[in-house]
Amino acid sequence: MNEIILEIENVNPVDIYGEHNINLELIRSLYPKLKLIARGNQLKIMGEEDLIVDFERRFNDIVDYVSQHNYLPENELERIIFADEYDRKAYKENDDTLVHGVGGKRIKALTENQKKLIKSSDNNDLVFAVGPAGTGKTYVSVALAVRALKNKEVRKIILTRPAVEAGENLGFLPGDMKEKLDPYMQPLYDALRDMIPHEKLEMLIEKQIIQIAPLAFMRGRTLDNAFVILDEAQNTTQGQMKMFLTRMGKHAKFIVTGDPEQVDLPYKHQKSGLKEAIVALDNEKGIGFIYLDDKDVVRHKLVKQIINAYKKIDGNG
Repeated sequence: MNEIILEIENVNPVDIYGEHNINLELIRSLYPKLKLIARGNQLKIMGEEDLIVDFERRFNDIVDYVSQHNYLPENELERIIFADEYDRKAYKENDDTLVHGVGGKRIKALTENQKKLIKSSDNNDLVFAVGPAGTGKTYVSVALAVRALKNKEVRKIILTRPAVEAGENLGFLPGDMKEKLDPYMQPLYDALRDMIPHEKLEMLIEKQIIQIAPLAFMRGRTLDNAFVILDEAQNTTQGQMKMFLTRMGKHAKFIVTGDPEQVDLPYKHQKSGLKEAIVALDNEKGIGFIYLDDKDVVRHKLVKQIINAYKKIDGNG
């Protein structure tokens, strides 16, 4: 009798075995000639070699599924175990979902310009996603970063924003540096919490596989093997934008998001680094520019009306 031990990594074993081991018992019933012993993140398999080889391959598919989808329903478990090569390939190619979020939520492009953003990111290492509030710039960008991490295309995700107050004076904030800066980073945390279960997200942040930091913390770094998003880029100065863009290292993907009409820089003489970058880099090869508009608004229907109303006041309507 042969024996191997499989290590379950980057996935909570409970998500695979199910509550009260309901999924594990189903797996055992589908492999009656194998003996399976589960202990924590280790699974011992004993039986004939050819059955063990087949089981290991299927079990790795199960782990990959849970890593991608964050859940494992019974019908999917059976599909994975019984799928042939054609079924496996067709299933992966026909799914336009970027990532499966918490509770199996499918996260994908909802508008044509969001689809263009995905395609541009696939084809370029640097993309500018420009448009008004509510168009999904940040959300789709974070989903692209999570997809790249899950597919092992990058080793880490770095999310950053300039810590600029939106016309408010927050004054002295208590707490350590993280506690002072977290309010600025909250939209990025919100997107991640939609896409990655809480315990796993905390683990990834603790291991610095996912890093969320203000833009000033990027100075002096070289960002290799990373998916990097600069959010609210309209609030960068010219110097900050140049500093950020020159952080790009080997095997890196950058997305810059922002709304040029919502600049909150504290001094009127300061020019937006996003506006300057759009002009300076417009004709450079390897850089994508995606412009979203009110047709891409995916928040409450009133958001679109609000954007158009303010355009008329500003003389842009």
